[in-house]
Amino acid sequence: MRTVKAAIIGTGFMGETHAEALRRLPGVEVVAVASHRWERAEALAARVGAAHIFDDWRRVLDLDDVEVVHNCTPNALHYEVNRALLEAGRHVVAEKPLTVDVAEAEALVALAASAGVVATVNFNYRFYPLVQHARALVADGELGDIHLVHGHYAQDWLLNADDYNWRVDADTGGASRAFADIGSHWCDLVQFVTGRRITRVFADLFRVHETRRRPAETAETFRSGGGAADDVPVTTEDGANVLLQFEGGGRGAVTISQVSAGRKNHEWFEVDGSRRALAWNQERPNELWLGRRDGPNEVLTKDPALLAASARPYAHYPGGHPEGYPDGFKNHFLAVYRAVRDGGVPDAPTFADGLRAVRLVEAVLESHRRQAWADVP
Repeated sequence: MRTVKAAIIGTGFMGETHAEALRRLPGVEVVAVASHRWERAEALAARVGAAHIFDDWRRVLDLDDVEVVHNCTPNALHYEVNRALLEAGRHVVAEKPLTVDVAEAEALVALAASAGVVATVNFNYRFYPLVQHARALVADGELGDIHLVHGHYAQDWLLNADDYNWRVDADTGGASRAFADIGSHWCDLVQFVTGRRITRVFADLFRVHETRRRPAETAETFRSGGGAADDVPVTTEDGANVLLQFEGGGRGAVTISQVSAGRKNHEWFEVDGSRRALAWNQERPNELWLGRRDGPNEVLTKDPALLAASARPYAHYPGGHPEGYPDGFKNHFLAVYRAVRDGGVPDAPTFADGLRAVRLVEAVLESHRRQAWADVP
């Protein structure tokens, strides 16, 4: 197995998470870390053994031996960084959203196609073994006709008025916060599991805090900032309630919240069919609930011997040995680096999937503005 050299741009929560997953991949060497926060870049580079540290992400392009670049920058930089990487012929693993603008996302999809490189968006929740098994059950017709998809994605890390992060600022994070940040994950996940695209939305966004206390040292994701604080107005949403329509006639509903006390990362969905139902909760990822009307319900515990053949490669340990959040990243990146070495298209979310998510966010914002149904192109 030849070694593939990689670089990470961005040293926040996602940069660290990508780095941890890459350390567990065979034949991958992280040789460069770039961040405007020099001390964090030094620390991350030391943990992964990277020889190069840059305070300007463009310097990564000077390293001709770097084949894959992980873009873990704040949302507003995604288009500029992704475009430069594609133009330089690098394979790209981009954090979502692909961009904060539909036209820019469309341009990146076209550029990725012409560049002929691997270009994926990190919708990491697809890569849990039981999510893959749920997809196989739906595809095999085990649930019958799908008539309802519902659930929520709830967190509490922005519950208080003095909770602040760069995502709160629309100039950095984009016009949508909660839905673009975690609602896009939930929607990608249920579209992946059901194999059905969301075609229309009716959205009601809400904001608990019209102003927030912004600290002098802006907080990382899921962490607290420090120093003196200023009151700043907020234009992004704390949560959303969204009705959904799927291709083929299915209906759905989701509640998104970053202000739900006690919910740390509670992503839950249920798919109700004419024969059976299934449900999965990200905080208990090694269990899949299977519902019946005329028989006992089941809870399937992750065990490679009990999974669909298509799901088994995503489970790396025997039954009774839990796998979780970091393993979703590992599974995604395994597919990426396999494609980089061997050619072909990885079984992973593409830039086209990223474009679909950006269009969905735009439709949610439009629906909320008009208080009416909006089509998802």
